[in-house]
Amino acid sequence: MLPAMRLNHGIHLGYCTNIHRGETWEETFKGLAEHTDRVRRQVCPDDPYAIGLRLSQEAAASLNNDQAERSQFAKWLEDNQSYLFTINGFPYGKFHGSRVKEQVYAPDWTTPERLAYTNELFDLIAAMAPAGEEVSVSTLPGSFKAFIKPATETEQLDAIVANLRACHRHIEKLRDETGRDIHLGLEPEPLGLFENTSESIAFFERLTDGLSSDESAALLRNIGINYDTCHFAIQFEDAASSIRALNAAGIRISKIHLSSALSLQPSDTVVERLAAFQDEVYLHQTLIQDAGEVTQRFADLPEVLAWYPDHRDLAGDEWRVHFHIPLHSAPEEGFGDTRSQIDGVLAELKADPGICRHFEMETYTWEVLPQALQCTDVVDQLREEYQWCLERFRHYRLA
Repeated sequence: MLPAMRLNHGIHLGYCTNIHRGETWEETFKGLAEHTDRVRRQVCPDDPYAIGLRLSQEAAASLNNDQAERSQFAKWLEDNQSYLFTINGFPYGKFHGSRVKEQVYAPDWTTPERLAYTNELFDLIAAMAPAGEEVSVSTLPGSFKAFIKPATETEQLDAIVANLRACHRHIEKLRDETGRDIHLGLEPEPLGLFENTSESIAFFERLTDGLSSDESAALLRNIGINYDTCHFAIQFEDAASSIRALNAAGIRISKIHLSSALSLQPSDTVVERLAAFQDEVYLHQTLIQDAGEVTQRFADLPEVLAWYPDHRDLAGDEWRVHFHIPLHSAPEEGFGDTRSQIDGVLAELKADPGICRHFEMETYTWEVLPQALQCTDVVDQLREEYQWCLERFRHYRLA
């Protein structure tokens, strides 16, 4: 049994329940009861336990519209010494067991459906989290680059800005009603509408363009970045430089996803073994670096594996793959990981703990991991990931 999680500076640490199947509220609650509470009893049996909840649109609507279900869930949280602090609102619909790929971005922020769903998540967490506690929701980075068409780019980007500003107004209303600090985190991801630090800053400049200084300040209080350490590592970004640049631009770090990407130095043998990481469910975007510059971007593993045999001279010196690797275990020989990105982030937090208080482990790839990387049970994996994270938090005097 691990020691209770006593974190400093008001930090909340949970794991994202998107690792478990669950599209309906009944399925989601079953996962909480069968898996999440088992994790709690192993890692935090005596203190309040933070839950990073994933709710599909279907589950959120069900919970919002049924007072009895909400009351039952509130009682379950109380009985099990658990509380909500954040919701992952990136995947709108089905997320396990069948093809997700680029459809995880749909509907995107050009649509009223995405706005309505996100507002519903805020209504739920504002009503159910402990009184006065800071709460957050994370979401996609506006859209997927391939969804933005040259003929309609201006209209699509204007719609994204309009819907996010409408979400900001909804958050502001909830702030006034509850007295909470409430915020949305847009999550840059490889090949998302904005995927790295510079693109994120440029997007926020567009988001605040034309607003008064007071309006801009309010929006930047309510909407920020969900900083996924895997995603920024795939971009070959230095954590300290990235976070400092976002802070200098006035962009809030709403939440930090603790996750690790797959890395490798290309050779025929290693690239051949990389095929084991392909699956039919998720996108595994791959970026290639050569001599310190990103030279190639691929949307998924089949593309880069087909490209490599005829382009060995362009294969660069390192590949980073959007495949979330368990935090506590290094991949097999020939592959590396990007856990050093987490250390870079935590070092910044040690210097300025106020940067962010919401942390969420997010290794949602449990079902598609190569067998050598799987624990015998998902609860075992989560326990080990907590242990690894808490050791790093203690190292940086954050716990």
